[in-house]
Amino acid sequence: MNQNSIKVAELFAGVGGFRLGLEKSNYKIIWSNQWEPSTKIQHASMVYETRFGKENHSNQDITTVPTDEIPDHDLLCGGFPCQDYSVATTLHNSKGLKGKKGVLWWSIHRILEEKKNKPKYLFLENVDRLLKSPAKQRGRDFAVMLQSLNELDYAVEWRVINAAEYGMPQRRRRVFFIGYHKSTEIYKRLQKSNKIDWLTEEGTIVNAFPVVKTKSIQEIELKGDLVKITNNFNKTGKLSPFQNTGLLINGKVYTTKTEPNYDGDFKVLGDVLQNGEVTKDFFIDDKDKDKWEYLKGSKTIERVSTEGHKYKYSEGGMIYPDALDNASRTIITGEGGKSPSRFKHVVVTDRGLRRLTPIELERLNMFPDNHTKLEGITDTKRAFFMGNALVVGIIEKIGEELYKQINQFEYA
Repeated sequence: MNQNSIKVAELFAGVGGFRLGLEKSNYKIIWSNQWEPSTKIQHASMVYETRFGKENHSNQDITTVPTDEIPDHDLLCGGFPCQDYSVATTLHNSKGLKGKKGVLWWSIHRILEEKKNKPKYLFLENVDRLLKSPAKQRGRDFAVMLQSLNELDYAVEWRVINAAEYGMPQRRRRVFFIGYHKSTEIYKRLQKSNKIDWLTEEGTIVNAFPVVKTKSIQEIELKGDLVKITNNFNKTGKLSPFQNTGLLINGKVYTTKTEPNYDGDFKVLGDVLQNGEVTKDFFIDDKDKDKWEYLKGSKTIERVSTEGHKYKYSEGGMIYPDALDNASRTIITGEGGKSPSRFKHVVVTDRGLRRLTPIELERLNMFPDNHTKLEGITDTKRAFFMGNALVVGIIEKIGEELYKQINQFEYA
């Protein structure tokens, strides 16, 4: 590995959020993959190729890409889809344990397992509910994931980060993981460390996103192979044992709850708005205002279950229109389009109530303006991209800190 350039393979690349953040430091994306199974036209891959070039970019189902077609790299990154990570069975051949077909975590696992020159580092992202899914075995999916990395000789540190708590303009909670192969100096340093100190003072993520020092830590030993964990992990527990912060090394998990420690500036929804540049199709039609108010308001609805039982479903009111003096609510994939919705953002301007524009949604995820603008791609699809995307500022800060750690300890 050249000290001046860390070679990266980017999986589940979307429209390039990881790449935008990492290229602020000295990372070089040498191979990328983006495939959307549910759509004939690969819009996200089109945006990615337009912004970063077609060279070394794969628009093929990752489950069908042979590992030897992926060049050796120092860092594997990606925001992998949240699915059921359970292990269905053992195979009869020497390849050992494998998960359910079509579950994309196992594509990451397969690359790490089959690569002769394994990537030294991992940088992954997922929704924070991963730490407590599925409902009947809280934390099982995460335990399977951690144990699978443990068996592949990686240590892992994780944190749930809400971007808004560190001054970014959107309240978006995601869990971020950094993995270190046992061949690295950082792994060896982590092995010797006081685990509380690593999680609250010394580690990669905490140096990017500081937390209040905590003294309590819980230890969990991951026991058994992946099938046993799938079948037995936390079968009687109502709560996941995994807190918002933790690490895994040598089969032991250390986890604690941390609080953010940030005293910088805060960006709010009002900071990202376009002024005077918004076309009329984003403004709410008078005839639809009652429907918007109803959907945003509190209500109790009578519903019928699949078994035929009647029950009452209640939901509270939402702030409407959205507050401009606070970070925005989380963008979801259904943000685009004119139809009234409980979850779409609505802001009040001197020209009336309106939805957010694609540029404003890009700004909430800290993408460059018009990053997703491309002929043939609708505003609704652009909104969908941002509902799937991550906050670039988080990748940038963690990437910068990881780069410092690598150069400080691998070349000391």
